[in-house]
Amino acid sequence: MAQLRQDYDQFVARDIEVVVVGPEDAKAFASYFTKEALPFIGLPDPKASVLKLYGQEVNIFKLGRMPAQVMIDKAGIARYVHYGHNMSDIPPNAELLALGDEINQKQVA
Repeated sequence: MAQLRQDYDQFVARDIEVVVVGPEDAKAFASYFTKEALPFIGLPDPKASVLKLYGQEVNIFKLGRMPAQVMIDKAGIARYVHYGHNMSDIPPNAELLALGDEINQKQVA
């Protein structure tokens, strides 16, 4: 999440909304987001409903949920999905921003 926070202004400038989904309950999630002053939307998913919907992997030997990045266009269609194999397997922001630009251009065309 720290990576997303670093370039959050660039995501906003490109009309890209960042939503972080996590396994905590609503109270714990809200507490963490407040404590860390995270600027994006946090969605608690303690029953793993969203996790299951997008096929995110859970691996108890690697500390739980593996990272997953999903870019959804304004019509609600998933246009990009990256499933991480470990906790540091996350695409760089520059790649996500470029993909967001590409998706947004296709929406306009």
